[in-house]
Parts: sequence; C-alpha cells; structure tokens
Amino acid sequence: MHRHLLYNGEIRSTSEPLVSPGQTGYMNGWGIFSTLRVLDGVLFAYERHYARMKRDAPRVQVPFEITEEALKLQLAKLIQANDVKNATLRVAVVRNHGGTFEGTGITRDTDIVVFTADLTVWGESVKLYSVPNGRHAASPFAGTKVLSWLQNLTWYEEAHQRGFDEVVLLNEHGHVSECTSANIFAILGNRVMTPPLETSGCLPGVTRALLLEEIRTPGLTIAEQELTPADLENAEQVFITSTTRDLLPVASIDGQPLKQAPEKLSALRRSFSEYQHTYVTSRQPQPETAKA
Repeated sequence: MHRHLLYNGEIRSTSEPLVSPGQTGYMNGWGIFSTLRVLDGVLFAYERHYARMKRDAPRVQVPFEITEEALKLQLAKLIQANDVKNATLRVAVVRNHGGTFEGTGITRDTDIVVFTADLTVWGESVKLYSVPNGRHAASPFAGTKVLSWLQNLTWYEEAHQRGFDEVVLLNEHGHVSECTSANIFAILGNRVMTPPLETSGCLPGVTRALLLEEIRTPGLTIAEQELTPADLENAEQVFITSTTRDLLPVASIDGQPLKQAPEKLSALRRSFSEYQHTYVTSRQPQPETAKA
C-alpha cells in the first residue's frame, strides 16, 4: 500500500487510525468494492467499474450516492498524491449503520476508502486446483462483488499452501464458474468461451466484459458458454482474466498439464493491449498547442 489513501474524499496517511469498532461494515464485511488499474496515469475502464459498483450497491443495501464524475475526481487526487503512473487502485464502499452491534456517534451512512499499491507480479502462467460447490449460481447475491471475501481468501491461501497459484471454483451443478479473483476462459477451436453470468455464478469482471464486448481478434469468436471441467481439460488453451492480470495462461489444473496455444492467446493479448493503448491515449491530457 502506498503512503496516502482517500478517506471520504480527503487525502490521509495510511498510518492514521480512521476506523471505529462500531462501524457495521468493517465488522461484518458489509460493503462493495472494485479493483482498478492505473495505466500510464489513467484509470483504465473506470466507467465500467463505477457502473458495476452502482449495480451492486442496492443489491446489498449499501448507500452509494456519489456521482461517477465526482468519484473520478477524488481518485485522481489520490493518484496525484501518491505520484503513481502504473498501479492497482482499490475502492471500498463500507456501510456504517445497521445490525445488532452498531456503534454510537457514527454520522456517515458509508465510508468510501481508496488506496493504491504496486502492481503484483503474477508470473508467466498459473497452476489451479478445482473446488466443488465453490459458487452458488442460484444465490440472489451471485455475481455481487462484496467486501466479505473470507471464502476467497481462504481458498487462495490454501492454494498456495498446496503449491498452486489459484483455484477454479465449480458451482452446484458441477460447472465451471470462476477463480477467487479472476474469470476463466477456454479456447476451443476458433471459439473463446467463458461461463455465462446468468447460470454460472461468476462475477462480471471488467476484463471479461471487455473481451466479450469490445475486443475483436481475426479468426476467433468470444462468447459465453457453460463449461465443465472436461471442457477445460480438452481445451487448446485455458486462461484467466482480471484487472491486474490481463490475460494469463493456465498451465495445469489439479496437477494435470493443459494444452497450450500460445499463438491464439498472443493474438488475444495483442488485441487487448491495443484496446488499452487506445483507451489510455484518448484520456491522457493533451499538451497545449504552442502559440505562434
């Protein structure tokens, strides 16, 4: 974590004691969050992250009234304060009231807490192991990015204890859903498939959405399709996606090496990088034209 954080619109030091034990959201994981990428000083795909938080907040009764532009201006203040060009940025909207053990003297309905950190080095590929019933696709909260991250962190830690990097979570039907903090794709011939939001229980990742809606790669079609563990085993290439990982190949699942199609994945990566470059370039401040 970098030196400064944003606390309800103010730049504060990360060493300051800002949390009260009576704040419901901190005690119960009652809130929403999103992780963004600062890319050459620009908040990549910010509009999509804001839209997802705006969608998730009423699902879990979290007040989220700040406008898209107002929040963006606050995030820009933090980026400037920490003097970062390429980093991870985390926005958390934490509910303060409700429940049995609410503290006294808390006036805000929510706290908006934001920090930045260095980018994680993920390596060249990942090794996964599978977890049955890791997602409940029929849950009304499926696909909601909430602060209560206990299950994901537990599985993630267990993965590392067992010599893996991440887990692939199956839903109650035995179908592939996602990883703890990444979506998953399989290349099957000329099709690039990822589990559907409606039936898999996966989160609507921003990188996932960009691949489905914006990225065009000649010879490849990107779409949703229910996937089974057997589909992953038989795929030409499996890869995971997230805001901080972009597109990262999967080397093995449950110790079983997977096929690799580096030429197809490289083509997808090029298309995604081109989209990133276009997005960032179009949003960077333009130098003033020199006066004659």
